[in-house]
Amino acid sequence: MEKLIVEGGRPLKGTVSISGAKNAAVAILPATVLINGKCTIENLPNISDINLCCEILKSIGAEINFLSQNSIEIDTSKINKTSIAPDITGKFRASYYFIGSLLSRFHKAQVGSPGGCNLGTRPIDQHIKGFEALGAVVDTEGGNITANGENLAGGNVYFDVVSVGATINIMLAATLCEGTTVIENAAKEPHVVDVANFLNTMGANIRGAGTDVIRVTGVKELKGGKTYSIVPDQIEAGTFMIAAAATKGDVTITNCITTHLSPISAKLEEMGVTVEENDDGDAIRVSCDKRTKKASIKTMPYPGFPTDMQPQFGVLLALSEGTGYITEGIWDSRFQYTNELNKMGANITVNGKTAVFEGVESLTGCQVASSDLRAGAALIIAGLAAKGTTEVLGIEHIDRGYEHIENKFNALGAKITREKI
Repeated sequence: MEKLIVEGGRPLKGTVSISGAKNAAVAILPATVLINGKCTIENLPNISDINLCCEILKSIGAEINFLSQNSIEIDTSKINKTSIAPDITGKFRASYYFIGSLLSRFHKAQVGSPGGCNLGTRPIDQHIKGFEALGAVVDTEGGNITANGENLAGGNVYFDVVSVGATINIMLAATLCEGTTVIENAAKEPHVVDVANFLNTMGANIRGAGTDVIRVTGVKELKGGKTYSIVPDQIEAGTFMIAAAATKGDVTITNCITTHLSPISAKLEEMGVTVEENDDGDAIRVSCDKRTKKASIKTMPYPGFPTDMQPQFGVLLALSEGTGYITEGIWDSRFQYTNELNKMGANITVNGKTAVFEGVESLTGCQVASSDLRAGAALIIAGLAAKGTTEVLGIEHIDRGYEHIENKFNALGAKITREKI
């Protein structure tokens, strides 16, 4: 067990480079199961969820060669198992992508129930609905998800709610499926597009990713032999944007895609923060020298405001002038972090899916605990902006999605140390 010690009161200044997208990477690695051969993945974030994905791939017969800490070569030609134990899958949510990839290539899969952050009820009913629309028989008894697809074929899938995970999983299942699959009410997030681009690079035939309707024309085989670089992480970029504003700093964020950050940039500008994009669309500068203004936020599927940025913005609203509001439109239990902010002197009241932020002039450091990945990032930001020292516990959640987070902040002038408990 470890904790982070955060010394507050230091405005962040300088330049930070963004890592590959966690949400894309944890889907692309399971997607390599579809390849009867080798591929190379670059710009891979060095985080614990990636290590778990690699552990699963090795357990079913894949060979993995780390070319660097952010680049790997994967040979999935010798995969010889279609079952994955729940002791691994229960450690992270994205393990469910192995259902779609194994079902597509081998027409059967047995995967332990997924774990991950506790954000309330997170059913996989839309995934199952999609698999069944392609002809699979799915069973969820005994802590496993078992899918049999002897008669797997293209079909029409309409999601009742927009689901990133289900959209990607059905793309995976349909890639080697005979016929054409039409996915309607599909998620449009950048990592959905990135997974589709990866699969197409390896020989798939997927059209429409990034729109409401995705068409997957099944191919017989993905041969691989190509190199693919993962898209930059919009949530990591957004986290540093918020940290710059909360600490009244001046930070330039590189290796990002500024169009992916538009909802974040727009809300920051509304709150009085200066946001400047470069002409190439791959860097953004965020600066702030005064207390931010109040705002109202509602999380929505992309291109709306991302739920994964909600806790970080909560810190900024807690320090802003006036009364701000956040309505969580995706998950049931994403305000657990507000109890920890209140320990630091914030004035936040939660009523169902809405939180009311009565802005305070400052926070005071104390011991807080992270309940999930993005809550952990928010507590680090709070510690950076607070007076005194903040101890952040539960940092195993943070390590799931942020690469060397304390090193990146320290390079901007922060003082964060990692200690064993």
